[in-house]
Amino acid sequence: MERDGEELTAQETALYDRQIRVWGADAQRRLSKAHVLVYGMKGTVAEFCKNVVLAGVGSLTLVDDRVATEEALSSNFLIPPVENVYSGKTLAELCCNSLKDFNPMVRVSVEKGDLSSFGVEFFSKFDVVVVSCCSLSAKKLANDKCRKLSKRVAFYAVDCRDSCGEVFVDLQDYKYSK
Repeated sequence: MERDGEELTAQETALYDRQIRVWGADAQRRLSKAHVLVYGMKGTVAEFCKNVVLAGVGSLTLVDDRVATEEALSSNFLIPPVENVYSGKTLAELCCNSLKDFNPMVRVSVEKGDLSSFGVEFFSKFDVVVVSCCSLSAKKLANDKCRKLSKRVAFYAVDCRDSCGEVFVDLQDYKYSK
């Protein structure tokens, strides 16, 4: 569903009315065309996913093959607290189902695999890549793959441990103008 130059639908305009008043229709249109990849579904990243889905991002792809456990419930509000619901399912699958309920107009999907196994072409499908819950070397490798693309892909690495957090942002050659 490419929407280059397309106006927002009446349904989108009604749903995102408050946002359009804050940041304008053009910004909302750009957001509705953005494709976001998220690797690693833990607290901070789950909150990010909820916010971009509510804001009306074009698509959100989740990757986290870890099987959901009772321990995961304490750091991820997107996982239903009913064992028969999460038993045997991956974190990405459970979060995907919850996020679809937040905003049915956003395409939320799951991709299976390990971050380091995805090739450069895989990352070319996205405008934004957010990684968490992986090693520093895996984060560096993913960022390098994003930088090898002919288009600019915004890269974010986010992690929280206890009361400490870290964020790395690589917008490549981003230029801000008024």
